[in-house]
Amino acid sequence: MNHLEKLLDGVEVEWKTLGDVAELKRGTSITKKTSIEGEFPVISGGQQPAYFVDQFNRSGETITVAGSGAYAGFVMYWNEPIFVSDAFSIKADESKVLPRYIFHFLLNIQDKIHDLQSGGGVPHVYAKDVARFQIPIPPLEVQKEIVRILDMFTELTAELTAELTAELTARKQQYEYYRNKLLNFNELNGWGYKYLTMSELGILIRGNGLPKSDFTECGVPAIHYGQIYTYYGTSTKHTLSFVSVETAKKLRKVNYGDVVITNTSENIEDVGKAVVYLGEEEAVTGGHATIFKPSKAITGKFFTYFTQTEHFAIQKRKYAKGTKVIDVSANDMAKILIPVPSPEEQARIVSILDKFDILTTSISEGLPKEIELRKKQYEHYRDLLLTFPHKETA
Repeated sequence: MNHLEKLLDGVEVEWKTLGDVAELKRGTSITKKTSIEGEFPVISGGQQPAYFVDQFNRSGETITVAGSGAYAGFVMYWNEPIFVSDAFSIKADESKVLPRYIFHFLLNIQDKIHDLQSGGGVPHVYAKDVARFQIPIPPLEVQKEIVRILDMFTELTAELTAELTAELTARKQQYEYYRNKLLNFNELNGWGYKYLTMSELGILIRGNGLPKSDFTECGVPAIHYGQIYTYYGTSTKHTLSFVSVETAKKLRKVNYGDVVITNTSENIEDVGKAVVYLGEEEAVTGGHATIFKPSKAITGKFFTYFTQTEHFAIQKRKYAKGTKVIDVSANDMAKILIPVPSPEEQARIVSILDKFDILTTSISEGLPKEIELRKKQYEHYRDLLLTFPHKETA
């Protein structure tokens, strides 16, 4: 903070419109059908390049602002040749202002730029309106130091994201390796195991009803099939959703230790996903899901871990029906064979996999939180460094 105070202390700042210190220029229309594929990104109305072509119309340090669509006003920075299409570019007059300084300034007012959206149908943001924003212009040396500090935070966030993502990937691979090794058919001979079908290992009950419109703020815990492959992990004590007592009376009941399995999805990977319910309060589930109530021969946790293996996947694919919507019925699921080791061996395997599951989950949850913390830190200093007393000059 002392460094920042010294940096900004007594600095003479001019306020200029963006149009006074930079050239704002509309892009050129292009279509994917009429262009040739190449290496240069086409900047249009999204948050990423629309596609790539063999020509460019901007080079060097360029700021782009999306011109239309849901992301109209979205600001990006480029230091490579690009083709600006349904967007407009901002080129700094570098005798007065640095391109990266403008970029950080525009990020600081990103919400205000989005607020410029107009149009009855597709939203648009126009260069002439962005050009009217006033920007504080300190001396170039001060700009360089501000850019250095803010770029440092940007780089730290990117490095942190890469490191945590790599750590998460490594932990997932390690977890999958041990899960597959522990549940490998070829290595079960020492267990004295036997194969049994799901129907021999417990009771399968197909769910019914439960559209999302039945959800309430509180009430009876409810597990929706779509949440099993988007929200839940291997087990849960609490449900994301609830239904009224009256609605619950019409639905299938889920008790402690029961496993809820998806029967339907748009892809085969998500069919057969399972979650063990470990909540004390009785829950309910609906259609496109099957409740597996395990017997004493197998624990819900062991069974659920087995559903994550390739051995289970091979069997479910054999029974899968449909193209756009994939379904494995409860009757067919009942035929899937499960290797059943002793209760002691099941408990040992579950204990090992639980540790990996907890570690992987903690990293998965911590990753976005840590990245968000770094982003907030960057935004704090960006706002601090770009806040000057407003005194307009000609």
